[in-house]
Amino acid sequence: MASIARTVARRGYATASSVKAPVQLNSLTGTYATSAYLAALKKSSKELESLAKDIESFGQKLKTDDKLAALIHNPTLSASERQVALDKVVPKSQPYLSNLLSILSENGRLSSADKVFADFNTLMSAYRGELEVVVTSAEALDSKTMARLEKALKGSALADGKTLKFTNKVNPSVLGGLLVDIGDKTIDATAATRVNRYNAALAQGV
Repeated sequence: MASIARTVARRGYATASSVKAPVQLNSLTGTYATSAYLAALKKSSKELESLAKDIESFGQKLKTDDKLAALIHNPTLSASERQVALDKVVPKSQPYLSNLLSILSENGRLSSADKVFADFNTLMSAYRGELEVVVTSAEALDSKTMARLEKALKGSALADGKTLKFTNKVNPSVLGGLLVDIGDKTIDATAATRVNRYNAALAQGV
């Protein structure tokens, strides 16, 4: 990871001691994300927000553009071939994103771009004072259900006065009810958990 820090420093990713990440990410992808975050924030908060928008836009494009996804995940391309291709899809007006992708490409980590973006978003949520709420259900929840859930959680002690950022994930194995992850806490209101508690209570009564 020290080599990554040296590389990003040469690309203008050197950081001032007064600029720190809001949370520590110990993974390799987290190191790349943190380096990009600190580089932009060292310049200004405006640059950081601009990078966040660029990453969000590129990440969405990565999900919908098959050609771009093929480029990112193609292990047969040389570093120079990947760089030429990246230069065509990343505008010069997005230098921080361009540098981040170039470093990932040079280190053979371009296929991990989506994970780096996810780690970057974690940093941005902490920077903005947001608390991520992941609601897992067997089927996608409709807008009314999500709205009721958001209202209930925003008024709870778990919110701790922070801005809640909601995401609904679908997992068919969640049989009935919901699994809610809010920050580092989990609310398990699934049918499976209720059955397990009931069975445990019966076992204690035998």
